[in-house]
Amino acid sequence: MTKPTDNWLGDEKLSGQLAFLAEIDKLKNVLRKTFLMDRSRHENTAEHSWHVAVMAMLLLEHANDGTIDLNRTIRMLLLHDIVEIDAGDTFAYDVQGYADKEERENAAANRLFGMLPEAQKDEWISLWREFEEGSSPEAVYAAALDRLQPVIHNYYTGGVSWRANGIVRSQVLKRLAPVRDASDKLWAFAQEIIQKSIDQGLLKDDPKE
Repeated sequence: MTKPTDNWLGDEKLSGQLAFLAEIDKLKNVLRKTFLMDRSRHENTAEHSWHVAVMAMLLLEHANDGTIDLNRTIRMLLLHDIVEIDAGDTFAYDVQGYADKEERENAAANRLFGMLPEAQKDEWISLWREFEEGSSPEAVYAAALDRLQPVIHNYYTGGVSWRANGIVRSQVLKRLAPVRDASDKLWAFAQEIIQKSIDQGLLKDDPKE
């Protein structure tokens, strides 16, 4: 059995890249709270990354900023959750989990992207940080899709994750803030899908004061 540390063709750069490729296969084993739309099982993070990358291509026409670099956006979306190999998936509404999320994910980014050749490492970790910081139109658009995708999943699965965790409207709206900044059309859609979810009993409204 070959190992990720094999020295391929005597080429240190290629060998490091292939070791990284083998390492990120572990992302397929990181499970999220979101279910597949057929409710057969939990979605894994690799599937999530692929799904939002396709969303970026599909929905680009609805972005408010017409200058968005789609290639850069897709690259960010394919890279943004690689850190979950080490840090795990932090549930969107887990307040305690978010307390050390940044620390865990920074350490993971340094280890995982550190496996790459220097120039590639610097470029990819920069893309990852750009997404995390929302420091470009591409990062804002990418974050909007990353937040919107689980809402769509919840609607089509009958709100299974929302109901299991007692999530209410205000929590979902807070998570969807990047959508409001990225796209008027997608923000209107987000509000409609939330209202339909409440009307159908998939999501709880906030308690009346």
